[in-house]
Amino acid sequence: MEYSYSKNINLNFEDTENKVKDALMDIGFGVLTEINMKDAFKAKLDLDYRNYKILGACNPSLAHEALDSESLIGILMPCNILIIDNENGSTKIVFPYAKSLLEVTNNNNIFKLADKVDDLLKTAFDTIN
Repeated sequence: MEYSYSKNINLNFEDTENKVKDALMDIGFGVLTEINMKDAFKAKLDLDYRNYKILGACNPSLAHEALDSESLIGILMPCNILIIDNENGSTKIVFPYAKSLLEVTNNNNIFKLADKVDDLLKTAFDTIN
């Protein structure tokens, strides 16, 4: 089963990152965490790496509903979205299929929430060009 979907955007890394964050905000998601792999690899390994960010996105209402249904669901939160520099002037974005990632819960309430999350994330994904 696939756990993510992606596309290349013909924009530089920074502009793509801004578009992703705006699209997430438009669907009620905020970015709770931001992991900059380029900076982490430089600081910890003295390794040069392309721009690569992991955004931890969350919709507070859906997160609250999920935690009420499954108290340990936090181990699978937030939704991680990747922004990867193709190093050719374009940038790849990768979004998760929440339902496939949350199958491990075996909880029908979580599956229903995952469908909502997937619909919202797909809406955001489709607006990013």
